[in-house]
Amino acid sequence: MTIGFIGGSGIYEALPLSNTRTEDVTTPFGDPSAPLEIGEFGDSEARSASGSRTESDDTGREVVFLPRHGPDHGRSPTDLPYRANIYALKQAGVEYVLASNAVGSLREDLPPRTLVVPDQIYDRTKRRDLSFYGDGVVVHQGFARPYSPALAAHLADAAREATDADVNEGGTYVCIEGPQFSTEAESEFYRSQGWDVVGMTAIPEAKLAREAEMAYATLAGVTDYDVWKADSEVSLGEVLDNAAANETAIKETVERAIETFPDDLECEAHGSLEGTINTPTEAIPDETRARLEPLIGDYLD
Repeated sequence: MTIGFIGGSGIYEALPLSNTRTEDVTTPFGDPSAPLEIGEFGDSEARSASGSRTESDDTGREVVFLPRHGPDHGRSPTDLPYRANIYALKQAGVEYVLASNAVGSLREDLPPRTLVVPDQIYDRTKRRDLSFYGDGVVVHQGFARPYSPALAAHLADAAREATDADVNEGGTYVCIEGPQFSTEAESEFYRSQGWDVVGMTAIPEAKLAREAEMAYATLAGVTDYDVWKADSEVSLGEVLDNAAANETAIKETVERAIETFPDDLECEAHGSLEGTINTPTEAIPDETRARLEPLIGDYLD
């Protein structure tokens, strides 16, 4: 299997990998945020470099790394090439995606430097391309559980095993448009709904991963209390400081998750396009079909 790792704010370099190669790729949806870095993780050389704890002597798993915002954080949440990123990972053979996000906390008991593995998303974005489909093909796909339950549970277990950070399993990530932080009224509204963390990049990334039939889960590192808490108005400096502090815990978690990844992890995202394409094959324009072949080709024969 091939595992993808999408690094969020503060994560711009790949995990310790061996036999690495860098691939400049393009997609029908443009170029991804950065070239893909592909290599093996989990063999003796990589484990020695990382210092991570493992009992396995298996050969390395293939990992594809992509920094979401580019190597120099040059792209805002609204303008990220989400479709190109996910399509590129699909082309590279990725079946499971581990992502990281920097988030603000909406709960007193989730202070900065807490790790959260959410199980739900509420979409408050306004200006993003949410789907690969259109241009003559209509797909209605289930998205009730936006994060793969099995993959999220594995990621939470890895966080508890690999780090000393407080880990919260479950919760709702409300995704806002940005790039501005919330107003006080917005932050209080999110809290009143019982949501847990707020960020800017879960959507459409999670939706696109599902459309590409890749299992997807995220590790969110809390950087601030948003603006609802007295004397806690969020600043970029605070976010960057805490994101840097979270970096080690996030990388240790992802390393552990890959090292202990089950060979038989079943996720509902795999095969999730079955029965969802509403347009007859013969009615789909040839150009659209060619563009989407890596995604839906198996269902159009």
